[in-house]
Amino acid sequence: MKKGTKLLMALGMACVFASGYAQVKPTVEIGAETRMGYNRESVDGDKLNGKSGIKGNYLNLRLDGTLNSYFSYSWRQRLNKGISDSNFFDATDWIYLNYQADKHWGIAAGKQIVLIGGYEYDRAPIDVFMASEYWNNIACYQFGGSVTYTTSKGNDKLTAQFCESPFHNDQHSDLFAYNLFWMGNHGPISTLYSVNLMEYAPKKYISYLALGNQLSLGNACLQLDFMNRAAAHQPYFFRDCSVMAELSCYCHPKLEVYAKATYDVNRTDVAADLCVLPGTELTSFGGGINFYPLKAQKNSVRLHASAAYVTGTNGNPSGALTDKHLRVNVGLTWKLHLLSYGK
Repeated sequence: MKKGTKLLMALGMACVFASGYAQVKPTVEIGAETRMGYNRESVDGDKLNGKSGIKGNYLNLRLDGTLNSYFSYSWRQRLNKGISDSNFFDATDWIYLNYQADKHWGIAAGKQIVLIGGYEYDRAPIDVFMASEYWNNIACYQFGGSVTYTTSKGNDKLTAQFCESPFHNDQHSDLFAYNLFWMGNHGPISTLYSVNLMEYAPKKYISYLALGNQLSLGNACLQLDFMNRAAAHQPYFFRDCSVMAELSCYCHPKLEVYAKATYDVNRTDVAADLCVLPGTELTSFGGGINFYPLKAQKNSVRLHASAAYVTGTNGNPSGALTDKHLRVNVGLTWKLHLLSYGK
């Protein structure tokens, strides 16, 4: 039995006895979401045929609800992603059970989002049209457990998480990650900060300092992320890092425009960063528009157009971003509410 499954069962049983079986009517909400459109990708003017054309990008099923006044759950399944013979959960983004003891303390276990700071990282993949090299290479859903403390006002949450390392593989399945995460919301300023220790090989670790900052003023929003990565035997700051910045504005209640830039660099000679490899220095910039035709249900339907251009060097020959890489996408996203029970 996988370590993540054992942890889920153990924490679940402990919470059942602690809750005293509080009797509140269960609830459930079921939804689906998909994104499709026309992609055009080229490198130095040469079209990438395998990545161009009309394509479906995501098809997700979402299930959320409560069991009683203490327990809640969430499950998101990708229906367009394959499942290997060795792991049935390959296509499961997350599936976890949460026990909320009181307004301050909560415990969750199952397959979760690995808690790494930053607004680009935090955004759902279906809502990302251009991203950093780091974002394109991190396996951000893993089995584990977490404990969250929420302040009395509810505007700060501090979470400690222990989970599988994003870098575990068939040869080394017992690699782990230790994450401390702070989510803050203070008027126009919000934060997603973390410190992380990731095992990338047996008893070898890379540390993260991830600082996600958001400033919201009226119809405009600025998101600025900085992530520093370091391992033993290398300088700690700025040699291996990523910066992501996005400025968005609603020119009309139904129309959003945005501009975005990312920068990934790894000037180390230590093969510890498995997302942004040594020898990488990449800059991408671009932007787009989002149109929401249904004002009453804004996020239900979205028409989008985006373009991004990449320049620089990628130390990974199989990396997501390459020099003189142009990406254009025009398409449609819709998110459907299928069923509710108990509300």
